[in-house]
Amino acid sequence: MSLQPFHLAIPVYNLEECRTFYREVLGCEEGRSSDHWVDFNFFGHQLVIHYKPKEEITSEAINPVDGKNVPVPHFGVVLEWNTFKTFSEQLKNKNVTFIIEPYLRFEGKPGEQMTMFFKDPSGNALEFKAFKNNDQLFATT
Repeated sequence: MSLQPFHLAIPVYNLEECRTFYREVLGCEEGRSSDHWVDFNFFGHQLVIHYKPKEEITSEAINPVDGKNVPVPHFGVVLEWNTFKTFSEQLKNKNVTFIIEPYLRFEGKPGEQMTMFFKDPSGNALEFKAFKNNDQLFATT
C-alpha cells in the first residue's frame, strides 16, 4: 500500500501571523486561500489553517513521555534522520522557541528517535521526529 497524504485542518486566531509562520519559518508552500483559511503543502501533506476567534480555541493538556511534558494535542511529520538535523538547526537559526529542544529519545531502545516540539503563533503544538531506523516507527518491544 502506498502512503497517501493526510489532510489536517487546525484553528488559528491570527491568520496572517500563522500564514507567515508556516510559509517563512517552516518553509511550507502556500496553496489556495480565502479570507478565513489557507492551504499549505506541509511536507507533502495538506494542512489548512482556519481562522477561529482566540476565545473559542481550547487549551491543551500534557502527558509525560521520557521525562518531558509533551503537549496534547500535537501534530507533525516524521523526517529522515539527516533532514531532521538540518531542519532543527534552521529552526534554531530562526529563533523558534522550543517546548522541548531537539534531543534523542529512547536511546538504545525500540523506537529510538530524535524529536522536538514547538508551537505556531496560535499555540498549536507541533512535533517533528526522525527514527534512526524507520522500521522502528511502530515498534512495541
